[in-house]
Amino acid sequence: MTPPRLSPGDADALLFDLGRVVLDIDFGKAFARWAGQAGCEQAYIAGRFVVDESLRRYETGKIGDAVYFDGLRKALGVDLSHAQLVEGWNAIFLGEIPGIAPLLARAAKRLPLYALSNTNPPHIAYFSQAYADVLSHFRELYLSSTIGLLKPDAATYDHVVEAIGVPASRIVFFDDLIENIDGARACGLKAVHVKSSGDVADALTALGL
Repeated sequence: MTPPRLSPGDADALLFDLGRVVLDIDFGKAFARWAGQAGCEQAYIAGRFVVDESLRRYETGKIGDAVYFDGLRKALGVDLSHAQLVEGWNAIFLGEIPGIAPLLARAAKRLPLYALSNTNPPHIAYFSQAYADVLSHFRELYLSSTIGLLKPDAATYDHVVEAIGVPASRIVFFDDLIENIDGARACGLKAVHVKSSGDVADALTALGL
């Protein structure tokens, strides 16, 4: 789909993905941590980790921590404790995306901000504490394991649009993955493909914020 042309007054709400839009993440950090704990090569771990149906069920709240991490332990072929797996799992967080905090603060003075993220309980517990300051700009966080829905499924965007309470066409959505951008646009939202905080800055300027 053609990217939206944004103009002043085009939005009543802004909706942000978290990973790689607000918070910098790198799953290689998890692989490195697990490899160090297990005494094997990082490439071995990386080669065995897959985004599968089990992760989808975990990130929609259909299975709990113990079930997911027991399956992950078997998939990785490592003898790590639950605590070690969770420690590595949370090692993916690198910090805030450079430059994003002042942009969120600037936008929040004019419009309500919301977040929509595919995520899971350990990550939520970690980032809610570690990044409380930057997350305070959002009125509500719509998190997949809480709402039971995942991007880019249409039901996810429909749920969030209804919860926010403004028309989809009046919401601008920011995400780093093109499949999520396409899914949002198919549901009527305006969507901005984010490769750096500069893309967010450009969109805010176009919106007159």
